[in-house]
Amino acid sequence: MPLFPTERSVRTTPEGLLWEPSDRWVRGRKGEVTVVDSRHPVLVWEPDIPVPCYTFPREEVRTDLLQPARNPTPGRHTGSQIFYDLLTGGEVLENAAWTFPAADLAGHISFEWFWRRGSGLDHWYEEEEEIFIHPRDPHKRVDALPSSRHVRVEIDGTVVADTRRPVLLFETGLPTRYYLPREDVRLDLFEPTDHSTGCPYKGTAEYWTWRGEGEVPRNILWSYPDPLAPAAAVKGLLAFYNEAVDITLDGERLQRPRTPFSDTLTPSRTR
Repeated sequence: MPLFPTERSVRTTPEGLLWEPSDRWVRGRKGEVTVVDSRHPVLVWEPDIPVPCYTFPREEVRTDLLQPARNPTPGRHTGSQIFYDLLTGGEVLENAAWTFPAADLAGHISFEWFWRRGSGLDHWYEEEEEIFIHPRDPHKRVDALPSSRHVRVEIDGTVVADTRRPVLLFETGLPTRYYLPREDVRLDLFEPTDHSTGCPYKGTAEYWTWRGEGEVPRNILWSYPDPLAPAAAVKGLLAFYNEAVDITLDGERLQRPRTPFSDTLTPSRTR
């Protein structure tokens, strides 16, 4: 018997979907109604979408709450043609569910998650833990490691942070993020905003915007006041978008990375 698996369990369909059975018990609720209760979920990765979704055996879905979509959106979700509206609590949630065209996934139904505003279920659970934003990718890691490396951050030549006690967060597919103690950040140069984001690995983040001059993206600084367990070490620490600031690590200026966030960082002001 081999000590290590010789191949991954991820499979590919002719449509370009990747899929993998999961052993997790997954439930999805709309209000107080459990719409999905599945012990045989399947993770699906669509082309050009970096995060997975779940699809479920039809018999583990409350299909009595579904009806053919009144205004379907054919072609969405890798060519899917069959969409459903969800009827519960007197509310109609349009195109809340669909079936993938792949033969491998016949007999399965997928649902939008609530990160697509107004189109998904309210709550999702894996075992007894509530999951946010999208399913966690079993092939993705998040490691938050305390360090003694010297990190200096500048914005337009102004030093806004300098520390030798960062926490380095390594997340598959993203640049290393440097989380810094508040005492080592010039927080007086920033103002809090009402912006927030959610991450299934780290939790909900709060943000600050640069007060100074120049074309600096809004919400360039963030913190997780109550992070999820995988990122517990960054609790209350502050991090900058590497894509928009100058970071010097142990005396070496780092090149600004190009990531999916690069195109979403918009300037806050020009003075």
